[in-house]
Amino acid sequence: MLKTDRIILGIDPGTTIMGYGLIHNKDKKIELITLGILKLNKYDDHPLRLRKIFERTLGLIEEYKPDEMSLEAPFYGKNVQSMLKLGRAQGVAMAAGLSRNLPIFEYSPRKIKQAITGKGNASKEQVSAMLCKLLNIKEAPQYLDASDGLAAAVCHYFQQRPENAGKKYSGWKAFLKDNPEKIERG
Repeated sequence: MLKTDRIILGIDPGTTIMGYGLIHNKDKKIELITLGILKLNKYDDHPLRLRKIFERTLGLIEEYKPDEMSLEAPFYGKNVQSMLKLGRAQGVAMAAGLSRNLPIFEYSPRKIKQAITGKGNASKEQVSAMLCKLLNIKEAPQYLDASDGLAAAVCHYFQQRPENAGKKYSGWKAFLKDNPEKIERG
């Protein structure tokens, strides 16, 4: 049985900017704890950037004591060097979580966008706007990397809800039938 009172850390790994967000899931509700970014472009040395990602992730874990970690998996691009760097960034964030025995979950960018907006090809701005609605955030984050990290956490919440365990939906109509609270009336 899944815990119904848990903290989820979401990470959008990157070697220029790492985004993160933490949510608290209690019963069937989620609320924002914090979100932010780690700017890494001021460091020229790639291994130093990786160390900073590890240290910041570990710092978030020690400060907020999350129960689970959710990461955006690297997408497949044409630039092999960029993919390798992104994979390393994800790896050190995962290592920080694993060093504290956190369960780690990965979701593709498409899966995260679909979980938040219903469309796997949604823009980062659409994801950010939907997160603001879902979590009653008054002002959109300055950096979309922060909302991407938060989106990874919220996606995990939607995927791991006890009432959704093992459920697969054929489309939005079927999902909304089981989740009428997701319909915005007005």
